[in-house]
Amino acid sequence: MAGIVYLIGAGPGDTGLLTIKGAECIKKADVIVYDYLADNKLLTLADKHAQFIYVGKKASQHTMQQEEINQLLVNKAREGKIVARLKGGDPFVFGRGGEEALALKNNSLPFEIIPGVTSAIAAAAYAGIPVTHRKIASSFAVVTGHEDPTRKESGLNWSHLATGVDTLVFLMGVGKLPYITEQLMKNGRAANTPAALIRWGTKPQQEVLLTTVENAAQDTKLHGLKPPAIFVVGNVVKLRDSLKWFDNKILFGKNILITRSREQASKLTNQLEQLGANCLEAPTIKITDPDDNYAGLDKSIDNIHTYDWLIFTSVNGVEKFFDRLHCKHHDTRILNHVKIAAIGGNTAEKLLTYGIKADCVPEEFRAESLLTKLQPYINKNSHILLARAKEARAILPEKLHQAGAAVDVIQCYRTVTADFDYSAIIDKLKAGKIDLITFTSSSTVLNLLKLINGKTELLNDVLTACIGPITAATCRAHGLKSNIIAQTYTIDGLTNAIKNFYQPARSFHKPENKY
Repeated sequence: MAGIVYLIGAGPGDTGLLTIKGAECIKKADVIVYDYLADNKLLTLADKHAQFIYVGKKASQHTMQQEEINQLLVNKAREGKIVARLKGGDPFVFGRGGEEALALKNNSLPFEIIPGVTSAIAAAAYAGIPVTHRKIASSFAVVTGHEDPTRKESGLNWSHLATGVDTLVFLMGVGKLPYITEQLMKNGRAANTPAALIRWGTKPQQEVLLTTVENAAQDTKLHGLKPPAIFVVGNVVKLRDSLKWFDNKILFGKNILITRSREQASKLTNQLEQLGANCLEAPTIKITDPDDNYAGLDKSIDNIHTYDWLIFTSVNGVEKFFDRLHCKHHDTRILNHVKIAAIGGNTAEKLLTYGIKADCVPEEFRAESLLTKLQPYINKNSHILLARAKEARAILPEKLHQAGAAVDVIQCYRTVTADFDYSAIIDKLKAGKIDLITFTSSSTVLNLLKLINGKTELLNDVLTACIGPITAATCRAHGLKSNIIAQTYTIDGLTNAIKNFYQPARSFHKPENKY
């Protein structure tokens, strides 16, 4: 049976602008064929068994020629595969989606078009430039800045285009700016018409250069602005001073390294990106099975009726405990006689997803505070099960023992050094392209040092943000700074601490040249 090809507009860069239908098609695809301008984060939506094929094109650098891409789609569909063809922006706005669809049609293969948000509108909007405005511009045109080189003459009617449309948006035109601006002025567009170049529009790396038609080519060269960028021409550009919003965000232009495990990084990344940051997810730790392959945890679950208190110190501990509980064909009713304590608001929230409200949650989310809170309830007859990571601190079981309780410390999981290639991160550190590193546990600190081969000098000029004082102390013990320390030891608390640190004195990504 023939498969099907979904020609999907991946949007202009911000992954949140992908359509719901586009995301659904990616999730069910057997093969993902993706472009240079399709954000790699979209690939995380795919099934773990999906095949990924990169066919990206940069100026004068083509991984595959268009005819080869067309044939690839045909071949995969003939194999019966569901293919998600990810194209930056919209597939039918200078995306060659029409050519790919015709190749499939000519081979009697099914396809669907999933429209995407084009950068022609979105990049301008993220720069605070509306392509139309009731009092300024009633029309706009989207124009290719890079016509088919095999055409004998231009297909653009410059005499009508230059003055017949209020706002002009040129895609893929950075390399052709001298020619484009020359044609506009030769055909009647005023030399002092406001213009803007927007590079990496909608992404945290977005750069905006304000200029005029006359000065655009020279200013682009002067500022070293490279593709990919769009070129906007028209009086609507003047509205940027009033309407810019994206690059006013507190963390705009900040490159932040997220060292949390891959499975848990998304919440912190999402929160920081909402504030404008460019987040690099490079996990230092990986959550894995305990040394005894859950034998100790399984035995504790079998004997759960003997415990008075069950203590969780992390979300991971909660997840692993209940995974094993369900594997042994039990549910939460088996815990009906046990009091439950949780360190941290996130840990308590995770318990709620299993229908359990913690009996004890300390005001300060660390072991010392839990000990204080539990003190009135602990005596020599108390039997406590502490479910946690292998690498956790010894203070909690030691103090509980001193209070007279019998404590069984059960390993629910281990944190090990992530199998992640840090060479690209080391290069960025050397080049000074990382502004801040976040640490969410002592193990993220220790494993980062392992992954950079102990070269702490790479971190001399980088700020650090720690989820709490214990993590901060680990930083200092190994010669690292602890510039930002969350007052509430949660991801929300860490985000707020970073936000508050940068809020008083913000700096913008790049100075703008004015028209």
